[in-house]
Amino acid sequence: MQQMKNDRFLRVLNNQPVDRTPLWIMRQAGRYLPEYLKTRAEAGDFMTLCSTPELACEVTLQPLRRYQLDAAIVFSDILTVPDAMGLGLHFEQGEGPVFARPVRTPEQVEQLATPDPETELRYVMDAIRLIRQELDGSVPLIGFAGSPWTVATYMVEGRGSKEYSHIKRLMHDGTPALHQLLDKITATTIAYLRAQIDAGAQALMVFDTWGGILSPANYRQYSLAYMQSIIDAIGSSHADTPVTLFTKNGGMWLGDIAATGCACVGVDWTIDLAEARTRVGEQTALQGNLDPGVLYGTEATIRHEVKQVLESYGNGQRHIFNLGHGIHQHIDPDNVQIMVEAVHELSPAFHQPATI
Repeated sequence: MQQMKNDRFLRVLNNQPVDRTPLWIMRQAGRYLPEYLKTRAEAGDFMTLCSTPELACEVTLQPLRRYQLDAAIVFSDILTVPDAMGLGLHFEQGEGPVFARPVRTPEQVEQLATPDPETELRYVMDAIRLIRQELDGSVPLIGFAGSPWTVATYMVEGRGSKEYSHIKRLMHDGTPALHQLLDKITATTIAYLRAQIDAGAQALMVFDTWGGILSPANYRQYSLAYMQSIIDAIGSSHADTPVTLFTKNGGMWLGDIAATGCACVGVDWTIDLAEARTRVGEQTALQGNLDPGVLYGTEATIRHEVKQVLESYGNGQRHIFNLGHGIHQHIDPDNVQIMVEAVHELSPAFHQPATI
């Protein structure tokens, strides 16, 4: 097994002591970086960037060249899975992702293909293999997927939505079509994540971006239950690979999320980490939760807010510092450096051994 030069991230996920709080950034390889914009322009379009392993590797490594981060995350997109299922994904300027063939009827659900991750999604596995080679053990590599519910919302709506009218119609139409769709997505996602581990991913994250739009009962039935299936499946085949679950606007369900057996629960900025820690206990690590908007602030503001997050979690070894959601496009990269340096400077005080 490759020796890790910096294993803080994995140590926290495995409940082992660290000298400071590890840090990575959701969407850390993205549009706020000028070098990313240059590479994307050279690629010509977003899907070419995602589906070309050498380019995906390059943009994965870009933030690690700038910042002293404790993990890399493979550059990809949660919608590569439905694209591989035959929905015809493309990205429209100013509109975001759009599917040419959304899924809205039981017949369309029935006709969905079940892709082989080493065939239709091989470009992701090739990117992971190349990234692991290039990282050379410097930091761990995170693989990821969208939650079945979140992926389903895009597949049914056909694009981003504010009302989610199509999927909620499918939810309440009296047929089992939505559960059948979620079953297919879950099976595909499990195979996809297992393939990522086999290719070299050392930890996984499941992004449940739209779980927070559901009622508590519907969240448990249509989102959490399927993430539970993923946790169970990965645990049965790759028990040593830790999985983080993140539901945006899911603060009220943190205890339920932790009870799945995941290694870590992602927390957005709408709940204090102190309260989140009370809800999950010490059974799982917590990841988060600086408001990305703080990075528009002054140096003094950023440092103050970083300190607030660290103090909110308090002493202990089960915290991974991150934003409460993905970094914004128009953030100044220099402000990210201020945040990183603040975490490095301030967090060791929260990892001192207790005195008697």
